[in-house]
Amino acid sequence: MARHRSKARNKQRSSSRRTQLVGLTAALAATAGTIGLTASVGEASTASTGLSPSQADALTAARVERRDLGSRDTSRISLSLAEAKAYQDRAARGAMTTRRALALSAAKAQAVKLAAAKAKADAKAKAVALAKAAAIAKANAAPKIVLPTTGYHLTARFNQAGGRWAHNHTGLDFATAYGTPVRSVLAGEVIQADFEGAYGRQVKVRHADGTVTSYSHMAEFDVSVGDSVSAGSQVGAVGMTGNTTGPHVHFEVLPDGENPINPEPWLRAHGLTP
Repeated sequence: MARHRSKARNKQRSSSRRTQLVGLTAALAATAGTIGLTASVGEASTASTGLSPSQADALTAARVERRDLGSRDTSRISLSLAEAKAYQDRAARGAMTTRRALALSAAKAQAVKLAAAKAKADAKAKAVALAKAAAIAKANAAPKIVLPTTGYHLTARFNQAGGRWAHNHTGLDFATAYGTPVRSVLAGEVIQADFEGAYGRQVKVRHADGTVTSYSHMAEFDVSVGDSVSAGSQVGAVGMTGNTTGPHVHFEVLPDGENPINPEPWLRAHGLTP
């Protein structure tokens, strides 16, 4: 009996030991498998590259670093391209703004130039208009016909006989103070300014209708042949040159330029009474 119990206890101890051994063996096997797997992976890696584990780790780290550097370089390139495009856009906008400013400045300068030219042309046109108006006003204000001198009295008339003339008198004698201005009775052109014997210093003026008026015995000439004169223009001064007994101007009217007529009715026909 005692031996039977002893065998039973020994049997239980053997079973327990076998169980423990099996568990330890399984644990050792699991551990060995893990180690073997790791070793086999490392060996496979090192075997494929021919590098030691430390070299493989360094290579892996270098690859990772290169990958990171490449990623950063790509980011930098993308950023640089974006910045370059933004700069180009700003430059393009700046150039466009400059062109617009230059165009606006040129347009303003052209407008100022045109305005100045217009103002100049307007001023010139205004000056011409004012000059024309002044000339018209002067022409309207100027007398159309005047008597040959002032402050006079008549000392001889047309066709009057006397011992002082070789034949009857051919004009009117306007006696006045020596040096009194002698004036053209109408507008015209001076055709003679010379000394004419018994007539002394003589001026002749041809008028628009061909009539010639003559002024003689003058002390001086104030015009020359070819001058244009208006009614009232001074042609000389009262004198005593030629055949005369006192200061006066001998005035004649010659419709055809040759043969004198009576000046009195001619003057009256023009609105003047000598």
